Amino acid sequence: MNMPHNNITKTLIEKFPADVIESHEAYGDTTVIVKKGRITDILRFLKEEIQPSFEMLIDLCGVDYLQWKDSARFEVVYHLLSLKTHDRVRVRAPLSEEDPTIDSVSPLWKAADWYEREVFDMFGIIFHRHPNLKRILMFEGFEGHPLRKDYPAEKRQQIPTAEIDLLHLSLQNRHFSETDHLPTRSMILNIGPSHPAMHGALRYQVELDGETIHRAVAEIGYLHRAFEKHSESSTYTQVIPYTDRLNYLSSMMNNVGFAHAVEKILGVEIPPRAKMIRVIVCELSRIMDHLVCLAAAFVDLGALTNFWYFFDAREKIYDCTEKLAGARLTTNYTRIGGVWRDISPDIITGIHKAFKVLDKAILDVSRLLERNRIFIDRTRNVGIISKEDAVSYGYTGPCLRACGVPYDIRKDQPYYDYDRFDFDVPVGSRGDVNDRLMVRFEEMRQSAKIIQQALTRLPPGPIMIEDPKIALPAKSNVYGSIEGLMNHFMIVTQGICPPKGEVYSATEAANGELGFYIVSDGGPRPYRVRCRPPCFPLTASSERLVEGGMIADLIAIVGSLNIVVGELDR
Repeated sequence: MNMPHNNITKTLIEKFPADVIESHEAYGDTTVIVKKGRITDILRFLKEEIQPSFEMLIDLCGVDYLQWKDSARFEVVYHLLSLKTHDRVRVRAPLSEEDPTIDSVSPLWKAADWYEREVFDMFGIIFHRHPNLKRILMFEGFEGHPLRKDYPAEKRQQIPTAEIDLLHLSLQNRHFSETDHLPTRSMILNIGPSHPAMHGALRYQVELDGETIHRAVAEIGYLHRAFEKHSESSTYTQVIPYTDRLNYLSSMMNNVGFAHAVEKILGVEIPPRAKMIRVIVCELSRIMDHLVCLAAAFVDLGALTNFWYFFDAREKIYDCTEKLAGARLTTNYTRIGGVWRDISPDIITGIHKAFKVLDKAILDVSRLLERNRIFIDRTRNVGIISKEDAVSYGYTGPCLRACGVPYDIRKDQPYYDYDRFDFDVPVGSRGDVNDRLMVRFEEMRQSAKIIQQALTRLPPGPIMIEDPKIALPAKSNVYGSIEGLMNHFMIVTQGICPPKGEVYSATEAANGELGFYIVSDGGPRPYRVRCRPPCFPLTASSERLVEGGMIADLIAIVGSLNIVVGELDR
């Protein structure tokens, strides 16, 4: 049955009259609260029977309502997306403190495996029939659950010696070689976190037969930022610098994503010039992120020359963003209601000069690799993932588009007037390492095309809204008038107070959908901030992608996924 988006809740009520507790529309979001006992049936109906179907579980998280009156202690929140119509629906299932259990939906979506483990780890919620329900971010033996409201943020625990055998396999397990039929032992090999290709914060343990990987387990949790816990004790404005530390390779995009979510719940429309500047800095950040991804991946494959070509181009762009934000890596540039500093003519000139270097670097590296037999053999038909599996795992961004799925939030759910820009969405065909890398080449060209259009149509006007209850005043006013000083002091110390409610906001970050789910109690601090990072489902799938390949293939696959652990370990 095909139906308008606003009739989805009506259909659910008709199908499950005794199981839908409440439904409402707010901030453009559809929310349905259901009884936990039928969660699998309801989600299966939304995924398989209703039309348009919601085939993607884009996120799954928990909320602790300990401090809310007349509310169940916990909720599990499911965010679903239809790739056909780009509609979204949020399903919430309340759980009591006495019985914090609910059925696993991992049989419906492969993405649910790691998402449910994270909720178990952070909140202590039990998912029945989960295939491997154990901690994923904290170490085994950690006492308590960090995102519960009664877990003190200042509490410290001593980390014990890391568990060696992630696979829980014995080295005495015996296998027989197909060639000599002699009993041989499988080898358990540890790769990372000190391995150069793991970049210091990711670990794989693999079971090998020769160099062929039979099983692999990824371990995360080395680089905790405690972003979500910090956000609960900070004002909305104070959260902005924390977002820099998520994907630190494109920090401005994190700033924009969080500010966009807060502005959505505030009902704020930022000035046209601020929108255009945000588009410019986001696309510059996308280019810089892709340059790092590709350069590092090529180094991991043994191609060092390409690294220098791409990092030279990246540094030229960094020179421009440094002039704009005052910092190169963690910028704290975006403000709720606009941006901190206006873009100047010399920065625009610098961007045009940087693009000349970028164009030459892309051309040079393309020539070095496109017909390079070693590169082709190392990347083509390696780490293949099908469209169906990519959707089931919750892939977004370049890795999803490399499978041939042309989903891009900028096109399909446009924000900041992206629908007014002329650009293409590059897609691959095989979904292998080669496609995931080469899609990023074309995305850089398209981002440069967007920026050039934005620079020509940059409108005059303010870069911040004029609401003194939301917008931080200009520094000249802070230092030059008592009114500006007091306004700045009140916003920073007392905070912005959005209305009570919840909102989910998604932007197209460099690695895919960057989502922020905010629950507001009407106070100056977020009651709950959930970050949906693009890298989490990508890393979850990597265990299966590397199985059947060789150790060299694992290095290529991990590099092509562009796993940024800063956003992975929240």
